[in-house]
Amino acid sequence: MVQTTTTPIDKVNGTYNLSDYQEIRRNFNWQDATDLLSAAKTGKVNAAYEAIDRHVAEGFGDKIAIHYLDDAVKKSFTFKEVKDQTDHYARILLEHGVSKGDRVFVFLPKTPACYFAILATIKIGAIAGPLFEAFMEEAVRDRINDCEGTLLITDQDLVKRVPREDIPSLETVLFVEDIEEEPLKPVQGEPYTEWLDWEDGLIIHYTSGSTGKPKGVLHAHRSIQHHIVTGKWVLDIKDDDVYWCTSHPGWVTGSVYGLLAPLLNRATVVIQGGRFSAENWYALIEELGVTIWYSAPTAFRMLLSKGDLYKKYDLSSVRHVLSVGEPLNPEVIQWAWNSLNVRIHDTWWMTETGGHLIVNLPSEKIKPGSMGRAFPGVEVGILDEEGKELPSGEIGQLAVRTPWPGLMKEIWGNQNKFQSYFQYEGWYISGDLALQDEEGYVFFQGRNDDMINSAGERIGPFEVESKLIEHPAVEEAGVIGKPDELRGELVKAFISLRAGYEPTDALLEEIRLFVRRHLSAHAAPREIEVMDELPKTKISGKILRRKLKALEIERATKVTN
Repeated sequence: MVQTTTTPIDKVNGTYNLSDYQEIRRNFNWQDATDLLSAAKTGKVNAAYEAIDRHVAEGFGDKIAIHYLDDAVKKSFTFKEVKDQTDHYARILLEHGVSKGDRVFVFLPKTPACYFAILATIKIGAIAGPLFEAFMEEAVRDRINDCEGTLLITDQDLVKRVPREDIPSLETVLFVEDIEEEPLKPVQGEPYTEWLDWEDGLIIHYTSGSTGKPKGVLHAHRSIQHHIVTGKWVLDIKDDDVYWCTSHPGWVTGSVYGLLAPLLNRATVVIQGGRFSAENWYALIEELGVTIWYSAPTAFRMLLSKGDLYKKYDLSSVRHVLSVGEPLNPEVIQWAWNSLNVRIHDTWWMTETGGHLIVNLPSEKIKPGSMGRAFPGVEVGILDEEGKELPSGEIGQLAVRTPWPGLMKEIWGNQNKFQSYFQYEGWYISGDLALQDEEGYVFFQGRNDDMINSAGERIGPFEVESKLIEHPAVEEAGVIGKPDELRGELVKAFISLRAGYEPTDALLEEIRLFVRRHLSAHAAPREIEVMDELPKTKISGKILRRKLKALEIERATKVTN
């Protein structure tokens, strides 16, 4: 049995949307979440309507929906203006033949246009496929090809990374520069809204696996039942909140908790362009009066490393801070509490789960190092290798009792992969290892597979290995996540070289840049080590990543000792 020794941080006195966890947990039904949506009364659903048009219809059209800020531009849009923009984009999509169920990809920087394009796609009943702005050619090609996307919205810069000749299904490429030049046309009502069933497709996100190419996780419109209630209780959104999620919509956090959940709850959403800068982040919070802030442990660690910089800014508007993407270090929680006078609330969920499952609520105490407790309506289990529940304090497979509204509808074109998540009847198997204490708090212990989690981004080693061996100098490659104090893990590659190549610094940098250029910046190895031969299984010759990982951990242990 593993003992947890963290010192809890008690709840901060305040008025919260969910004030009594145990009472709500006893009585909650997912229908309660559905009742928060207009679809509960009409029997018709469209996520874009619920996130934007509904608020206009209810008299909140003049409220600010989006603040956009980057180094050179500051703009704000009311809910009525966002409706007008999404109608504009929707009309253009329909004029280009997009219909219900078509896959429309959006490859744009984190700007209002990115959000308008995603919402417009959903509005007309198509399935939105947001792409992270740092993706390179192969990542873009593989994702659009996998689900046969027919239309892409991008800009004149990013289109250079779209290998259109290698994407046979892609019929049309639209540029935001052209869309924004076309005049808006007056619209009455919701002529572009396609009314849908709960099981109709909403959005598709690609998540890397430890083997094979990225998998397309399709979510249905029923997911917004999950989004709206977790936005209300976990994000604790109230009508006067200014809400900032730092994730790009190309990642599931950026679409669910950067776009859908806050807008469903009528928050004012902040979009920040440009790269990370501690000074810019603090200045943004001060200027816009951010009240709720959702980011990743890496970002908080980077802010921590800046020491007393925060004292130069007025951050008093912040009342609620959340974290996602990787385990949250207890020292980061203590830093925020002691320096910023706020608690950071860790949350646990996955692309496949579609929404928060294990959470730290603002009305409950926090145990630093814990992901929190099961959200109302969610049952968590720690299972042994035979699928039997383990007692508290025992490490096992982290599982969640099915179903819940946010749970993925399918893995696109891969039923076998989809079924692999449900190997024990009635349970979703996360692939994480965890333990649960007597009060229900869950503590992450590691991954069951080889997934790399760097700065909140999940990276499949197979995808990186495949790109490495395309370089003419690389004979074999094995990729692992090396523990890193700042990023959680960094991508490290072990390679062997082909005859005639020498392991010079220049060659290793060339190989690293090759992966960065053809795959993505976040997947490029930060370290490359050359070995004469990589460890492999005797029968199949499969490279043993676990041995490479063990080697790295052993080295780190020797250094610290």
